[in-house]
Amino acid sequence: MIPKKMEAAFNEQIKHELESAYIYLAMAAYFEDQGLDGMARWMRAQTQEEVTHAMRFYKHIAERGGRVKLHALAEPPADYSSPLAAFEGALEHERFITGTINELVKLGREENDYASESLLQWFVDEQVEEEETAGRVVQQLKVVSGDGRGLLMIDRELATRNFVLNPELAGLFAQGPAQ
Repeated sequence: MIPKKMEAAFNEQIKHELESAYIYLAMAAYFEDQGLDGMARWMRAQTQEEVTHAMRFYKHIAERGGRVKLHALAEPPADYSSPLAAFEGALEHERFITGTINELVKLGREENDYASESLLQWFVDEQVEEEETAGRVVQQLKVVSGDGRGLLMIDRELATRNFVLNPELAGLFAQGPAQ
C-alpha cells in the first residue's frame, strides 16, 4: 500500500507532468506560428514524453492500491519574445520539475517508502538529461544570437527528434484492465 502522503504528492506530480506537456504543446504552437517547424516537432515530442512521465506516476499509484486524482491544469503561456526565450522557459520549467522530483525523493525517505525509490531514481536521472538537453539548445540559440541562418540550422537539427514510446510503457496507454 502506498503511504497517503506519497499518494497525494504523486498525484500532484502527475499534475506537474501534465502541465509540462501542456506548456510544451503551447510552445509547439508558438514555433509553428513562427514557421519553425523543427522546433515545433521537438516540442511535440517533448509533449508526448511528459505525458508518459505522468503515466509512470499514475501506474505506480494504481499498482500500490492508491487512488489517482487529477488536478486542474494552469493555462500555459502562448507567446514568447523569441525562440531563445521559449527554450529558456523550457529550461526554467525543467529546473522546477527537478525540484519537485527532489522533494518527492526526500518525502519518500521520510515516509520509508522504499517501493517508490526505483521510480524516483529513474526520474532523478531523467531530469539530468532534460536539463542538459534544454540547456544545450539555449546555449546554441545564444551562440547564433539572432542570425537567421543559424536559427534555421538549429531548427533543422531539432526536426530530427522523434518520440519513441518505450515498449515497457506501451501498456500504460492500453485500454482495459492491466495485463
